[in-house]
Amino acid sequence: MDSLFGNLKVKSGAAFRFAAGCLSRLALTKGSIRSQILIFCLAMSAVAVALGGYSILGIRHAGDLVAKTFDESLMSINYARAAGADFATMRVASSQRLLTTDPEIRANLDGQIEKLAKTLSEDLAIAADRSQSSRAAQAAAKVQEAADAWMALHRRAIGSSTEASAAADPREPGATVGDVDRYSKIVSQQVELLVNYTAGDGFLFRQKALSTIKRDLQLNVAGLTVALFLSALFSWLLARRIIGPVAIASRAARSIAGGDLDATIPKGGTDELGTLLTAMETMRDNIRRMVNQEVSQRRSAQARLSDALETSREGVVLLDADGQVALANSRASELIRLSPQLLQSNPLDAARLAPADGDIDGFASEAQLSDGRWLRVSRSETQEGGVVLVYSDISALKQQKAELHETNLRLDAALTHMSQGLCLYNSEARLQVANRRFCEIFDISPELVIPGMTMEEVLDLSIAAGNHGERTVADLLAERERSMAQHDGNYLQHLSDGRIIAIAQRPTSDGGWLVTCEDVTEQQRAESQIAFMARHDALTKLPNRTLLAERIELAVAQVGRGLGFAVFCLDLDNFKQVNDTLGHPVGDELLCAVADRLNACVREVDTVARLGGDEFAVIQCGVQGGDEAERLARRVVECVGAPYELNGHRVVVGCSVGISMSPGDGTTGEKLLKNADVALYRAKMEGRGTWRFFEPAMDASLQRRRALELDLREAMAKDEFSLYYQPLYDLHLDRICGFEALLRWHHPKRGMVSPDQFIPIAEEIGLIGPLGEWVLNRACEQATTWPGEMKLAVNVSAVQFRDADFIDVVVNALAASKLSPRRLELEITESVFLANSNETLATLHKLKAQGLRIALDDFGTGYSSLSYLRSFPFDKLKIDKSFVRDATATHGSKSIVRAVISLGRSLGMTTIAEGIETVEQLDHMRAEGCNEAQGFLLSHPVPVTEIAVKILELRNGFKPASVKTALAS
Repeated sequence: MDSLFGNLKVKSGAAFRFAAGCLSRLALTKGSIRSQILIFCLAMSAVAVALGGYSILGIRHAGDLVAKTFDESLMSINYARAAGADFATMRVASSQRLLTTDPEIRANLDGQIEKLAKTLSEDLAIAADRSQSSRAAQAAAKVQEAADAWMALHRRAIGSSTEASAAADPREPGATVGDVDRYSKIVSQQVELLVNYTAGDGFLFRQKALSTIKRDLQLNVAGLTVALFLSALFSWLLARRIIGPVAIASRAARSIAGGDLDATIPKGGTDELGTLLTAMETMRDNIRRMVNQEVSQRRSAQARLSDALETSREGVVLLDADGQVALANSRASELIRLSPQLLQSNPLDAARLAPADGDIDGFASEAQLSDGRWLRVSRSETQEGGVVLVYSDISALKQQKAELHETNLRLDAALTHMSQGLCLYNSEARLQVANRRFCEIFDISPELVIPGMTMEEVLDLSIAAGNHGERTVADLLAERERSMAQHDGNYLQHLSDGRIIAIAQRPTSDGGWLVTCEDVTEQQRAESQIAFMARHDALTKLPNRTLLAERIELAVAQVGRGLGFAVFCLDLDNFKQVNDTLGHPVGDELLCAVADRLNACVREVDTVARLGGDEFAVIQCGVQGGDEAERLARRVVECVGAPYELNGHRVVVGCSVGISMSPGDGTTGEKLLKNADVALYRAKMEGRGTWRFFEPAMDASLQRRRALELDLREAMAKDEFSLYYQPLYDLHLDRICGFEALLRWHHPKRGMVSPDQFIPIAEEIGLIGPLGEWVLNRACEQATTWPGEMKLAVNVSAVQFRDADFIDVVVNALAASKLSPRRLELEITESVFLANSNETLATLHKLKAQGLRIALDDFGTGYSSLSYLRSFPFDKLKIDKSFVRDATATHGSKSIVRAVISLGRSLGMTTIAEGIETVEQLDHMRAEGCNEAQGFLLSHPVPVTEIAVKILELRNGFKPASVKTALAS
């Protein structure tokens, strides 16, 4: 290949030199300019073809080298590395095959190893085929031999393992397995050697290819240098033959163009330049003859023009193309206060004579002189590019026009800037004046409103603009007559586009009348909107409490005629969660959608109202019994509970309904709404998504809850709360490791109130914050008296956790009690993540940065426990007591407990089982690997005064009751 390229280069160089010599000789010969230019172009084309052909051959050669580099060297390296990867995968699969006992897994691994062995052989064959040296091919063969030997050892190891499986543990390989591992290193070494050989061969081939490309590049540079030299030579020869004669012709042309019509033009030859010089001489003679004729004609014309200008009453000034005064008559001198001698001896510029306030490019304009006189200036352009200015004295006319214009301006300004439309009619009902605002109001083109029109014609224009729908001129005139008689000429006119126009008509002293029009649409709409908003909800446009009370009073008035009615109070379930998670705009959109569905559920005679927030009310009129109200309640619950598609979100909310019947449940709106609200509260307490009719007993239950709420508000001040502690037991160390603080309420009359009763109320009325802060401070203070290894666990409500000051509360409690942060555990439930998981995670990380431990309580009972574990590294997982209780009875709970303990172990988290009540449950948790336990079996919650006794009782291990009895006896 290199010799072929060398021969081609030698032959093309010789051909190039021969062609260059021939073209040089042709360029020096006499002939036409076109022939010489053709010869030059052919020569340059030959040079370009030669260089292009050689470049194509060089590029093709470089492409072959690149292709060979990839197809041979790079492919060989890649397949050698692929063989190494195949063998590494075979080793892993072999290890798994020898360790597993599952027949199905073994079969799959055997198939995978055989398939990888086949792939290894194919990769080695391709690597050897694409290699650049014999040593690489030999290395590939050695790798294949080593791989075959390894496969044989692997098969013997499999057979040995299978024979020994009946008497030995399959996880303990025999001696043959060791041989397989040792021989694997030999195969890996052979593969590494193969990769090194192929990589080295590729580097050597790359050096050779770069050398070849460098040589071609040098030859290309040499050829380009020769081509540039020949191009310069040809250009010099062509310039010598053409540029000299062209310069002579150019000098002659410049002389003629400069006005030298006596310039000498040399004789030319027989080529194109000679013909050009002869033609230029003829052109010079023709121009000289025409110029002499033009000069004679102009002198005659100027004499006649001068006579006409001097007898004219108008001032005339002629400006040439440069703006200089070429001609001015005596009248022009008089008007512009200039003497004829100055006008003739001193040139005047165009700006001196141009209009002071006119447009110099227009046909006519006006100018004011320094003595106050006004001139009208007419302007026209001459063929030579000059300007003719004609001055006329219009001072008297200007004064009259100014006075009239001033009067018109004042009138136009008054009419134009009126906010009202105006039409003035004379005694013959003919239009005299109509301002712009009138045309704007009725959408009439001002050009169509012409003084002298009749009122009927003006009304026709308004009808044609589409302002009055199907009404005719006769209808509009009749409307005007009625208004004149009934409303003293003032009335409202409703246009077809919805606008409202206030029209006022007043007679004038000359028997005509003045009509004023004003667009009061927005004013009328604002008044209507104010009246509407006073009785309707701004968001849903439903009736508000005011209008609802009026509708109830109206329904109460009809009860005496035998028509009963029902009042519904509705409340959306989980609406706050929608607002917190998706935002208030989606919440507002949901409320509007609920309002639409409620309107679709009721009849036209019924009323749907919004009381505020997510509370709605319905008045069902004409109800004979509870069955009709129940059917409507069922329809409302089903309709409102159907899914919503809001702004790309699928939202599902429920609906709870409370119903009161009139007259049985009340005869006033206030009573009926109160009883319906009580029934609604009962519906929400009994599971939501349902409806309840009002019963007198409901009111008593609600009163009891309200009394409990009032007592709860006073309990903090009366110091009725206390802390009980339940031990935490370490199953590995078999001793007590801490206590969980539990809040208790000692009511003076009710006795001990369960936390399940008062904690939800505290969250609802906003007392959980100060109550939780009290628990943290008291628990940390009391825990400082315990032994240093005893830790303290405190439950944190989801409402309390979302408080912005919660971190400060924890830090202040630790600082005040001087309790070590590592001894404090905060227990939270998955519900804290429902509102804003990002802010929740940020708060958790800040707490953990203080050195506290975080425990996830009731694990497994939420919706996304695993996602929470991935988002935040909890220190402890509390297995819910429902799983612990059934762990020894049902297989499902046992599997869940085992999975949770395994999950906590793999994530580095402590697991604690709560609700231990039997010895069997305790033993089962210990056997499964659970870290800690808590429950009534170990101890009931005890007051702070019994903490020391519990520590002594459980510090040396837990003894069941039967063991304690035996020891005592």
